[in-house]
Amino acid sequence: MRLTTKSPTISTSSLNTWNKRLAVLHAVQGILVLILSKGVSWPITTSFLTQDSIASKIAERPVLAPAAQVLFNVNLAHLVATFFFMSAIAHIVVATRGRKTYEADLKKGINKFRWIEYGFSASTMIVAIGVLTGVYDLSSLLMMFVLTLVMNLLGLVMELKNQTNKQVDWLPFWVGTLAGIVPWIVLAIYFIGANVYGSGGIPTFVYFIYGSLFVFFGSFAVNMYLQYKKTGKWSNYLYGERTYMVLSLVAKSALAWQVFAGALRP
Repeated sequence: MRLTTKSPTISTSSLNTWNKRLAVLHAVQGILVLILSKGVSWPITTSFLTQDSIASKIAERPVLAPAAQVLFNVNLAHLVATFFFMSAIAHIVVATRGRKTYEADLKKGINKFRWIEYGFSASTMIVAIGVLTGVYDLSSLLMMFVLTLVMNLLGLVMELKNQTNKQVDWLPFWVGTLAGIVPWIVLAIYFIGANVYGSGGIPTFVYFIYGSLFVFFGSFAVNMYLQYKKTGKWSNYLYGERTYMVLSLVAKSALAWQVFAGALRP
């Protein structure tokens, strides 16, 4: 499926300017987070089974119980700055050395750079939200990271499969949606657990992060859907491309400064 790339208001040249400016905006915000934030670290743990000596003595047989060990601490400010710098690097690459490949791909309705960058930056974002929600287990965080990565790579598969199709193949879209929704369900379970079984001590700002970022993440899927349905302005692939840029900046900024206001402000 070949998508239109000409528009009276959007051109590959204007997108190049957008990419340069967004590279600066992302980089500046990443630097500000590092400079302004206090050093707050969260423990990353691993869970395992071990023998419960007291229970084993009472039962007069080996009794296993779950236990956890702190592996290392992660500085949340560094995590937040990382996804800003990932975006900054991606934008500057497509504005300079990768420009020819980027613009040639846009004419075919593809942006490989976008999906690879989103794959890592969005996955880092979901890990940051997970840590704030109380997901400290390394295995759980890794699965959330990889599922979000897979979701974004299926966005690339969607574009590659539909270059020449007369009828859109929606399978990668729906499989990607399934992969992408699972980390949010995991986060919801932690929210519910904190309120039902715990003291409900998750800070209010984390709820705002969950709600706002869930909407923003969903907006990326809506943008793709409108592109392939050729709805209104989205019939022009470049309009959808620019919308992705705006959504990426707003989502990352919203997460970063909500985290700063709630947990990283000195």
